[in-house]
Amino acid sequence: MQVESIDRTDLRILEHLQSNGRASNLELAEAAHLSPAQCSRRHRRLEEQGYVRRYEARLDAARLGLGVTAFVHVTMERGHMRDVEKFRAAIVRTPEVLECHAVTGDFDYVLKVVTPDLKALSAFLLSSLARLPGVNAVRSSVSLDEVKSTLALPLAD
Repeated sequence: MQVESIDRTDLRILEHLQSNGRASNLELAEAAHLSPAQCSRRHRRLEEQGYVRRYEARLDAARLGLGVTAFVHVTMERGHMRDVEKFRAAIVRTPEVLECHAVTGDFDYVLKVVTPDLKALSAFLLSSLARLPGVNAVRSSVSLDEVKSTLALPLAD
């Protein structure tokens, strides 16, 4: 898919959307220094070209009873390529897993996981994750404090 280049005005629209996904077209137009009609056309084009993947609300995990965040490093068994797709499919269906990244280094995947408490984390690691197809080893690190959490990309203007 050929994607057109974007300009500074488009970046201003995207920057504003990152901090306020519920912004009205009028608010976006003011932030981008455009008329509402021009802004609406650009906004729609940015969505159609895939610059905006989706809109979502960021919920407070702790307030919702999910007080433990852990980063889990998964090592897959060597030579079992057929299990990788089964593993990935299972991870996609697992609600405790917020993110899954295939990585370089000593591990094959890094997962960001949330659970209500340490007992639930232990149960998830031992009863669910470690039993997935192809998993050889699992190592976890529990987050003690969230210093920064953002989905906003560093857009140069």
